[in-house]
Amino acid sequence: MKIVVDSNVIFSALIRDSTTRRQILECDNMLLFPVYIFEELEKHKDELMSKSRMEKEDFDALLHLLLSKMIIVPTTSLKPHKEEAVSIIRNIDMDDAVFIACALAYPGSIIWSDDKKLKLQQRIRVFNSSEIKEVLS
Repeated sequence: MKIVVDSNVIFSALIRDSTTRRQILECDNMLLFPVYIFEELEKHKDELMSKSRMEKEDFDALLHLLLSKMIIVPTTSLKPHKEEAVSIIRNIDMDDAVFIACALAYPGSIIWSDDKKLKLQQRIRVFNSSEIKEVLS
């Protein structure tokens, strides 16, 4: 199964040693991560490090470990699906179009997100961190 991982899931895994972190690290499914999210990570890195209470080296090591479990999806793979993604998410939250485009680029994908608004669209199945446990087991 192909699972598009939303940035809020990655942020959660970085902030605390949690079920979400363990699920990512133990996952044998194909985890997909849009390259665009690196911009989000950079933008929020100081805040995430502060909330995690980790030293920079430990934080960077954890980030590297989490990302090593994922396939980074380049913009070139997302671009052909941008228009359709925008039409799906237009009335919900345009910031989530990248995750929809990523799922469209890999047919049959689901999205792992704790963003309740993403579930308002009907095209791509979305599972929160509690629900994903069932999918992963």
